[in-house]
Amino acid sequence: MKQFITVIVLGFFLNTVSFAQSKTLFFNTQEFAPFNYKKNGVAAGPVVEIINEVCQQIQLKCEFNVLPWRRAQKEVEEGLSDALFVVGKNKKREEWLHFSLPIIKTEYGFFVLKLNKLSFKDISDIQGYQIGVFGPSNTSYSLNKIGVKLVEKGFSAIDITMSYDDVLSFKMLNKKNRSLQAVYSNKDVGNQIIKKHELKNLKYLGKHKELNYYIAFSKKTVPVEIVEKFNKQLSEIYHSKKLKQILDKYSLRGVNIE
Repeated sequence: MKQFITVIVLGFFLNTVSFAQSKTLFFNTQEFAPFNYKKNGVAAGPVVEIINEVCQQIQLKCEFNVLPWRRAQKEVEEGLSDALFVVGKNKKREEWLHFSLPIIKTEYGFFVLKLNKLSFKDISDIQGYQIGVFGPSNTSYSLNKIGVKLVEKGFSAIDITMSYDDVLSFKMLNKKNRSLQAVYSNKDVGNQIIKKHELKNLKYLGKHKELNYYIAFSKKTVPVEIVEKFNKQLSEIYHSKKLKQILDKYSLRGVNIE
């Protein structure tokens, strides 16, 4: 029995070594500044730097594709690519993805016109609003849950307008006459869009919830041993302060890793 267990462990080790030596890990991402984006034709940003640091340390070949988010997810779900970033964790995704340790702390909240004098304290404050959101995404999933909760509590329903990219929703809101009263978005992403596109009529109204962002790996193509090895090195660069140094360059918040 002891010999049998030794053979299994040895088999796992050899498979992991073989994978690391022969396989290139393909990471899919999207235009999602300030976390990840394309610069001079290639993927860039803090998460790309973090992944490259880990891959270099564990001697894993890693390449990146910046794609529309639906296609990026579809390729990983079908086993055509190996990993996604950055992603929020939810039960549906956990069915087909392994998750890294958390790497970034961020928040979802509401953006409105500057002329909106609402003091946001609770989701009931935005009852009846027509709200733009990027989706399908973890963000739109979260906003849908807000809509359900409002109705369950007897408040007026919200009207959700889902868009295929983040920028479109913000531009619609900025024009004042395009019927949107708010956009639900990641705060860091929303502020980046407002700055880049000079959307001078908009402001951040307030936080709905905090969440962590992760790197996620296909259960179809990536052995769990590789994910564990990746996470071990991720923990090491956290404790060495290298992870913080990368995030500080982009004014982003890290997550405490034990």
